Amino acid sequence: MKDRFKNWERPNFDKEGFTKYGWRCQYHENLELGERTDVGCFAYLQAQNGIVIEDDVQIGGGAMIYSSDTIDNLKGKVVLRKNCKIGANSVVLPNVVVNENSVVGACSLLRYGTEVPKDEIWSGVPAKKIGYIKNGKRIYQK
Repeated sequence: MKDRFKNWERPNFDKEGFTKYGWRCQYHENLELGERTDVGCFAYLQAQNGIVIEDDVQIGGGAMIYSSDTIDNLKGKVVLRKNCKIGANSVVLPNVVVNENSVVGACSLLRYGTEVPKDEIWSGVPAKKIGYIKNGKRIYQK
């Protein structure tokens, strides 16, 4: 099987925070980006108060991750642990942690202060647990 990260390289940001891959990070100096990350086109990261993205994380296209919410005046670092996945068009608000190997479904909302435990599957608005991962297999609750 071909390693899809064989030619992975760390992205560079232009003066507006855009990458050549079509995603943007404002305050990219506050972004800690691990190895072999995959951020989809049109994703937006606002790292004013810090975003940590560990190794092997995938973020779907159109996802929005905020470390500062000016509407509700909420602030806090966002941490995406190793091998977690954030579905396309999801919104992650400040002070959120998605732990190792967890999956957040497409079009989900992780509210301020949410912590997704290791090996869990969350989805919805607001997101809640809908399953878990055991031995690499996704198991959905009924």
